[in-house]
Amino acid sequence: QVQLVESGGGLVQPGGSLRLSCAASRTLFSIYPMGWYRQAPGKQRELVARITSGSSTNYADSVKGRFTISRDNAKNTVYLQMNSLKAEDTAVYYCNVETSARPYWGQGTQVTVSS
Repeated sequence: QVQLVESGGGLVQPGGSLRLSCAASRTLFSIYPMGWYRQAPGKQRELVARITSGSSTNYADSVKGRFTISRDNAKNTVYLQMNSLKAEDTAVYYCNVETSARPYWGQGTQVTVSS
């Protein structure tokens, strides 16, 4: 069974930082694109950042310059460094891997930005 285990969410003040991690249970995931999505209450899930196996990246306009996605293929892990957090970044963040057969999702980790 494939598993994606996220960690690193929590409560942070505006302007603060958090680092999310997502560990995949399968070594094959190093060859697939991985990404982070988020879903705020009452809103659709949206792409935050994506990274290919070759480490090419793309970001949602709302997080460009503040968030950085990276991956460590030796550890089957993808990271999301989030800086200068804003209240509107509050959401459940989900890790995703796009295999050739189907996408896989993590269980989600809550990020709350509030003073």
